[in-house]
Formats: sequence, structure tokens, C-alpha cells
Amino acid sequence: MSGLASAAHIPELRKRAVFTLLMLLVYRMGVQIPTPGINGEALAAFFEQNAKTLFGMFNMFSGGALENFSIFALGIMPYISASIIIQLLTVVIPQLESLKKEGAVGQRKITTYTRFGTVALALVQGLFIATGLENMSAPSGGAPIVLHPGWDFKLLTVLTLTSGTAFIMWLGEQMTERGIGNGISMIIYAGIIARMPAAVGNSIQIIQSGQIPFILVPLLLAMMFGVVALVVYFETAQRKIPIQYAKRVVGRRVYGGQSSHLPLKINIAGVIPPIFASSIMMFPATIGNFIQIDWVQRASAAMSPGTIYYYLLDVGMIIFFCFFYTAVTFNPDEVAENLKKNGGFIPGIRPGKKSAEFIDKVLIRLTVVGSIYLAAVCVLPTVLIHRFSIPFYFGGTALLIVVGVAIDTISKVQSHLVMRNYEGFMKSAKLKGR
Repeated sequence: MSGLASAAHIPELRKRAVFTLLMLLVYRMGVQIPTPGINGEALAAFFEQNAKTLFGMFNMFSGGALENFSIFALGIMPYISASIIIQLLTVVIPQLESLKKEGAVGQRKITTYTRFGTVALALVQGLFIATGLENMSAPSGGAPIVLHPGWDFKLLTVLTLTSGTAFIMWLGEQMTERGIGNGISMIIYAGIIARMPAAVGNSIQIIQSGQIPFILVPLLLAMMFGVVALVVYFETAQRKIPIQYAKRVVGRRVYGGQSSHLPLKINIAGVIPPIFASSIMMFPATIGNFIQIDWVQRASAAMSPGTIYYYLLDVGMIIFFCFFYTAVTFNPDEVAENLKKNGGFIPGIRPGKKSAEFIDKVLIRLTVVGSIYLAAVCVLPTVLIHRFSIPFYFGGTALLIVVGVAIDTISKVQSHLVMRNYEGFMKSAKLKGR
């Protein structure tokens, strides 16, 4: 903590922190600018009734921009979706896989493809949202959400939402390059944090009204701190596989012979499995709002949060996506081959195929533990809401994102401090040499 406190006295870090805050302020200002042609009161009433559907989830990630239907209503979700799609396609398309192995040059091309994919997804999503809003109205036969439906509204909405998403993507890239931490993650983080004061205030009102017994408040607070500590522990926990490098003689010099380790996180997949699972789990409730057919309504009710079917399927899908995404993003054969090329080996394990099998076995065990941890943290909010009447989501994807981004930002600050100290060592070494 002393190192982080001293970061305020470093001009470079201070500039980066101020730039990040200014960019987040620009983003939050854009969230308050509404898209033309929308009845704000009817839209607010619609979101109040559909908070537990896909609309509520997207509204959370956009920081309330979808509820206001602002110019940033799509948020950064098209960029995240495009990034995941490109990442999955690198396993299927050999050209993309070769680009991934080309280093910085290939990564720039992949980034360009991701940008184009983001704009394409934003265009499609904007058109679907504009078309859907024209058929929606406030609950109980209220006023329509769109004031003047037609192609004029659709084209204006698509252009506005796509431009907003492109601008958010640019903001995120600028924050990553000139600020602190990952810009895209910081934008999602700011959107979630911005909605926390209202949730806390709502909780205080419910406690004061007596809906939650006051005697349970200390227990709930202790449980909340415990969940945060659990998330921090699992997000920072690693399994370090020891690596030994063989000695190599080049001319009269001997290289290698060092000991290192291969760090494997318990939760390699991050927040991607909960996002995928939540999107799919909220889909039946969303469909149930638009299709008034008896069997569709029964299926939607059976899969709504609070039922045993919802809990079981949600846990199963989180575990499945943990294994699926880990298998896509981490290749034990490739890691073992790179170790072999660089003269590294795992003590007691043959290089090559045996090393890949050992890494794969360790990875499976870690993923089992990580998937159970993710499922427990993500199911917790629905249990609190439907069993104990807690009025806000504590846990789940939002908590994982908040804690993960905070840990990543702290590590980036510490990296800047270490680099600055190294520069100081280099300068002192030069002065001594003179």
C-alpha cells in the first residue's frame, strides 16, 4: 500500500490517472444524452418491469445507458462480442491462427478485424433494437416508447448507436494506451460502480421499512465482506508449475540453467462463462415478454430466476463454458512445444508430449475448482433475492468484474512503479560508472 500511496507523487502516473478519470467522465456524460424520438417515461416503465431479462443485463453492462436509451445505449458489448468471436475463429481459421503467431504485426491486423466486427455487430443490434422498440409500449397498455416510428427513426437510431459504440471503443483504446489499466474493462467497471449508490440507498430504505430484519444486517455485511475476500483470493490464486532451463554453451559463454515457473490461474476463463450463461439463461424470460403462447409462458416461468431448474441449468452452463473457453484460449501442446524449443522442461517430466499431458491434467483440475467457484459466486445473487429478499445483486458477474478490474489496475500501477525504480537503478549505475 505504501508503494501505491507514493504513486501520487510520480508525474507520469498522475497524468495517466487524470487522463483515465477524464475519459470516464466523458463516457458518463454521454450516458445521459438521449437518442432522439424516444418517450423516456414509457421506456423507464418498461425497464422497471423487465429488469430480470436480457434488457436488464445489458443495461447493467452499459451503466444505465440502455435504460435511458442514450447515444451509448449499446455500450461496449458489441466490442466484447466481436473480440470473443475473433478469438474463437483463430482456432478454426488457419489464417487467423498464423496472424496470432506473428507478434505485434499480426495483433494489429486482428485488432483491425475486431474493430470492423464491432461496427458490423453494432449496425445489426441497432437495427434490431430500433425495430423492437417500435413494437413496444409502457406496461398495461401505456404510451408507445417510440414517438414517431418509421424508417427515419430506424436509420437515425442505427447511425446514433453505431457511432456511440465506435466512440466508446476509441475511448477504451485511448485509455489503455495513455491511461492506467485496460480501457474497455474500466468503462464496464465505471458503469457498474455508477449504479451502486442507488442500490445501496434502496437497500437502506428497505431495511428502515422493516422488510429485512435489522438483526440480519450484521450477518449480511459479514457475508458480503467474505464473498469479496473469496473472489480476491480465487482471482489472484495461481498454480506454479516449476520450469528448469538446460545450460547451453555458445562460444565461451554458458547460457540458461535458470529455474522459473509456469503460472496457471485457477480461473483462466475470467468472466466470460458467467456472461455467456447469463445471456442464455435470461433469454427465455425475454421471449416470454413478447410471445403470449401458453406453453411459452409456462417454459418461461419454469426457467425464471428462483426455480430449481434455473439454478441447476445456470450452474451446468457456467461449468461447461469454463471448460470450453479454457480449451479454446489455452493450448497445452503449444506451451509444451515452446518450452521444448527454448530448452525448458518440467522436472521429472519428459519434454514434448508428456509435458503437454501433465499441463493438461493440471489445467483440468484447476478448471474444475475454478468453475465451481464461479458457479457459487454467480448463483449467490439469485438466492439472496428470492430466498432472503435482498434488493440488489451482490455477487455474480458484476462483482467479478469490479474485483478483477481493481486487481488488474493495482497490478498495472505496481508495474509502473517497478519500471520507474529500474530506471533509477540504471541512472545510478551510469553515474557510478563515470
